[in-house]
Amino acid sequence: MLGRRPRAAVVGGGIAGLAAATGLAERGVAVEVLEREPYLGGRVGSWTESLPDGTPVSMGRGFHAFFRQYYNLRELLRRGDPGLERLVALDDYPLVDAEGRRDSFRGLPRTPPWNAVLFALRSPTFRPGDLLKLDPRAAAPLAAVSVPGIYETLDGIDAESFLEAIDFPPAARHLAFEVFSRSFFAPPSTMSAAELATMFHIYFLGSSEGLMFDVPDGSFADALWEPLRHYLTTRGVAFRTGVTVSSVQLDTGTGRFRVHGDTADTEVDAVVLATDVPGLRDIVAASELGSAPMRVPPAPHAADRTVATPDALDRWRDDVAALRSAPPFLVQRLWLDAPVRPDRPPFLGTGGLDPLDNISVLDRYEHAAASWASRTGGSVVELHAYAAAVPPGTDEDAWTAELRKRCRERLHALYPETADARVVGELVQWRADCPLFGVGDFARRPTVDTPVDGLVLAGDGIRIDLPVALMERAASTGWQAANRLLAGWGLAGHPLQTVPTGGRFGPLRRAAEHAMRSRRP
Repeated sequence: MLGRRPRAAVVGGGIAGLAAATGLAERGVAVEVLEREPYLGGRVGSWTESLPDGTPVSMGRGFHAFFRQYYNLRELLRRGDPGLERLVALDDYPLVDAEGRRDSFRGLPRTPPWNAVLFALRSPTFRPGDLLKLDPRAAAPLAAVSVPGIYETLDGIDAESFLEAIDFPPAARHLAFEVFSRSFFAPPSTMSAAELATMFHIYFLGSSEGLMFDVPDGSFADALWEPLRHYLTTRGVAFRTGVTVSSVQLDTGTGRFRVHGDTADTEVDAVVLATDVPGLRDIVAASELGSAPMRVPPAPHAADRTVATPDALDRWRDDVAALRSAPPFLVQRLWLDAPVRPDRPPFLGTGGLDPLDNISVLDRYEHAAASWASRTGGSVVELHAYAAAVPPGTDEDAWTAELRKRCRERLHALYPETADARVVGELVQWRADCPLFGVGDFARRPTVDTPVDGLVLAGDGIRIDLPVALMERAASTGWQAANRLLAGWGLAGHPLQTVPTGGRFGPLRRAAEHAMRSRRP
């Protein structure tokens, strides 16, 4: 117990950092959020730019789907929008491949496993006989997912090889599973099969929400983060944007931390590092954290105190340094002087149409884009190209220019009405700061806890042994980081909610577990 009001610094103002700041501030902790960018939200942030004619427009890092299973993210957003009125539902998530085959998630039953079975049976890439050809023993882990147990089973296998072993039809692999794999910014050949199986559990066999999702009705800043900033400011949270944190120093005498920023330093009792993977690697590598004893025991008895030994600290540093970033991705937002056909979906996922991964028609759901389209008679379209690694020996600028050209060509082929439209404005994001969930990475992925008491981690690249992914992993680790610090100060934490950690349909789960046991030597 400190005997006074604790002070904490949260480094990173994305989803994870804002969740941690909320969890701490609501229990009376004095919180300061330090964010490198001039805006909040991290990879779900937005800012204002201008079209060539001077019109101010919102720009961001690309489309994000707010799935109904993102319980902990939604709890965070309710702080600024109690009724989640700024989220609007999209009634479908259609997929299309190079052969013109289309899948849809509209009208699926909500009860697992029938949601997954019906999706497969009505897919043009999956014939009824294909179900009988599947290898039940190879496919068993999909039906018997448990977290973290699934990582012991499948983390050493890549997603592509796993699906080939199951004998999924190649077209089904490309149209369904590859689309979801690439939403993790990685091709299936480099992504852990355990992550793919966990994702299948989250969206199908582990929940009744399916793949229906919501999107903000305005820019991320207006719809999500400014309301949350207001909520937190009224609870005493201080925000310093445009601040780059270089390192954290632990005073082993007082047990307090000094957070070194490029404009000023901050002295606090605890630190949450909620940065992206490159930022986390750099900060940890530059930080002086010593080998101080744990100041607050992880259990209520003093006898349970542990010491952060030099070896433990070195191993942790090595694990942070080993975190990998996914290949770069491209976001290309186009303001066209002609409308997209009215029957086009707000969001379309693509498979086998390299390099394009999806198309969003923003004026179908975002107020500012809709206003611009109504005023000009045009449309606002966004194209994504995930896992777009630059080939060796290729100039990066030339590569991104080629990607933009090829993505527009795919758009014209899929939506021919756009081929003759003039591009009034184009804004592009080319980034490489998403975590890679690669083969064999799980065992040494850093967790929320660290060897240094009072220092915790949060973010979508941080390990948490719950069935969560993407934005929900960021939110969940943020809440958990706050809970770890609050427990040390004798303060109440916040509940976390997830889909069940194991399959919900008992007979299928037991059959799958039997199949898994029978395949062991």
